[in-house]
Amino acid sequence: MRSVVIIALLWCLLPHPAAAQDEDSLSVGVKGFVDTYHALRTDAPNDWMSSRSRVRGEVTIERNHIGAFISANLVHNAILKDRSGFQLREAYAYYSNNHWDVRVGRQIITWGVADALRLTDIISPMDYTEFLAQDYDDIRIPEGGLRLRYSHEKWSLEAIAIPVSAYFELPTDEANPWSVGPIAIDSEPKHRLYNMEYGGRLSFFLSGIDFSLSALHTWNKQPVLYNGLGEYRRMTMLGADVSIPIGQFVVRGEAAEYLDEAQSGTGSGQVPRASSTNILAAIDWYPGSDWTLSAQYAHKYVALGEHRNTGLATFRISKELFHNTLALQSFAYIDVTNGGIYNRFSADYALNDQLHAIVGYDFFHADSGMFNVYRHNSELWLKVKYSF
Repeated sequence: MRSVVIIALLWCLLPHPAAAQDEDSLSVGVKGFVDTYHALRTDAPNDWMSSRSRVRGEVTIERNHIGAFISANLVHNAILKDRSGFQLREAYAYYSNNHWDVRVGRQIITWGVADALRLTDIISPMDYTEFLAQDYDDIRIPEGGLRLRYSHEKWSLEAIAIPVSAYFELPTDEANPWSVGPIAIDSEPKHRLYNMEYGGRLSFFLSGIDFSLSALHTWNKQPVLYNGLGEYRRMTMLGADVSIPIGQFVVRGEAAEYLDEAQSGTGSGQVPRASSTNILAAIDWYPGSDWTLSAQYAHKYVALGEHRNTGLATFRISKELFHNTLALQSFAYIDVTNGGIYNRFSADYALNDQLHAIVGYDFFHADSGMFNVYRHNSELWLKVKYSF
């Protein structure tokens, strides 16, 4: 993958046939940020949950329509020592013009209209090393592959191919405050051409409505536990999403059918497989005066045994004050099936355009379900970020 980026960089530097002066010049863009994040548990034993600092650098090199993008972190993590060091995030070469956008290399691919929920957006896996106590964009794990997109005025067609898949990173080290305990993982699928992921998405941008249709032949990126062993299996996703603005509101919907999805459980024989139906309904309200309110509900139905129904909702409310220098937000995940909740409160104050100070509180409450393992992980946190 790094060789692809190097070739693209060299290609940008090579002389090309005659072109307009402004088009033939080499463009280099550099930006990034420095941030530090620290969190203290509010329940006994009142220990540090997170303590990490990083430098993020992003470099774009472009000549004519050809370029390369590299994004990397230099991290010091005082709690999780093995997370310290150099971390390459995205590194891809690209070609882009008025209609075509081609990217080859390590990249983050997002689909769908859901906010921080995964229905059709299942290409890039997630880093759950510190669960959801990170910016959602930082949780995404890049995939190495090819993305080809053709755009028209009212529609676009996207195709992807990923030769070697990436998978969820789970906190299994018991020294990690976010650990879910040891999990015996079956070996990941072999790096063979027949194990590649591939799919496509057709999107339409019409007057008063945007919608997409998608299909993906992939793997369950989060291991399914069967008889205590984490398993990876093939599955196919067929999806659709829609977004409709109506005055101060935006109505969103998303649906995904996972064909032949591996299911957790116990028993003899092979991991059980069944189709599952995933549906999301959402509404965003922009009433003015820098208020934003958003609510989502996602339901999953699995046609297996006695049938399984699970529901997960989110609610977001935000307000900007003092000429948009202070942003207050509350974003909650609600486990409708089991009654648990995870709510992140934050106050982001911009000292200037480059320097932000953010304080927050993460609240967990659950007696069972997906948040139960973190019921004692409520925490106060502080983050300082300088962008350049």
